[in-house]
Amino acid sequence: MLEKMKNAWRIPELRKKIVYTFGMLLMYRLLSCIPVPGIDVAAVASAVSNFSILDFMNMMTGGSFQSMTIMAMGISPYINASIILQLLTVAIPALEKLAKEGPEGRKKITEYTRYLTVVLAFVQAVGLVFAMRANSYGGIWYVVIGISMAAGTALAMWIGERITENGLGNGISLLIMAGIVSNMFTWATSAVGGIVNGTVNFFAVLAILVAMLVMIVAITYVDMGERRIPVQYAKRMVGRKMYGGQSTHIPMKINSTGVMPLIFGFAILQFPATIFAFFPTSGINLWWSSFSSGIWYQFVLALLIIAFTYFYTSITFNPVDISKNMQQNGGLIPGIRQGRATSDYLARVSSRLTLFSALFLAVLATIPTMLTQLLGIQAPFAASSVLIAVSVSIETIRQIEAQMVMRHHKGFLG
Repeated sequence: MLEKMKNAWRIPELRKKIVYTFGMLLMYRLLSCIPVPGIDVAAVASAVSNFSILDFMNMMTGGSFQSMTIMAMGISPYINASIILQLLTVAIPALEKLAKEGPEGRKKITEYTRYLTVVLAFVQAVGLVFAMRANSYGGIWYVVIGISMAAGTALAMWIGERITENGLGNGISLLIMAGIVSNMFTWATSAVGGIVNGTVNFFAVLAILVAMLVMIVAITYVDMGERRIPVQYAKRMVGRKMYGGQSTHIPMKINSTGVMPLIFGFAILQFPATIFAFFPTSGINLWWSSFSSGIWYQFVLALLIIAFTYFYTSITFNPVDISKNMQQNGGLIPGIRQGRATSDYLARVSSRLTLFSALFLAVLATIPTMLTQLLGIQAPFAASSVLIAVSVSIETIRQIEAQMVMRHHKGFLG
């Protein structure tokens, strides 16, 4: 690994991209220290401790939300805007036609996404500050706060796009990862201070670090694992040329859904918690507080994650289409007939992989909560944040290796 990093640093083009990427990430973290004017920080801290969804947002932004800096909204409005535009592309014929126009059409949709991002950031910032009663002065200051946070989100979006274009990896994903890693470093600093002062148990901190290391290894192993389905293509004549005859495979990832089932599962259970928290003295809120700290909450969360894993796999993987494409190109799986038998075989393999992936994600989601309850110390990560950080790291490393291979081939041919 160290040798690969040295080789990558020796390549001038790759070195420039690495420096550029780290420079832009550093800029993003420095901008996360600029506070928004007119904010009651104490009210924000109280809301974050009471609302689980706000605590999750604070974790994803590396503490910027609780500090109410200009990067408090992070990159989430951009992600929401992208999802909204994708859904509208299917529903609105004009956008669907624009999406099919090639690079120019996609460029126009990207422009719409940027505008919608700024609008969503402004509305979300004003709404959250109003709900938390965090405006120190009221009146026109809502506009000032909204504009400040919307500008921060626009700047974060610009930094992410520049990293994608001129640096390494996906810029938006790297910004999310930077917030997650920053939050872990903040926790580590406070944990060390607590151990020195005698307020934190050393063995509890050590147990959390060991558990996080085990999770990282397990996620890396599962993320890089795949089931390869062998495919043999028959030889066929097209004009005067012979095509086919080669052997290949269909790579089926063990965890093809990524972090989406975790996000959906947490979002559904956080929604009633957010609603009930507006009525702190009501009976249903007291019942929910008791329910969310018990084992049945973890059981319901596990069921939701399993259900969403199967649902998301059914959307992203279609064995019938794959079988038809193989048959049209003269491909077959050894020992399996073409057509219905091939699609049934692919469906069975996909179902087994999905079952393992669903159980893996369900167990993964319960680990941080179990650690918090058993050790009496807040874990610095959620299952989704660790999964995002590991997945982004692996994808970035793959891009570096791909560019190194491409550079090697250029030098060899040159």
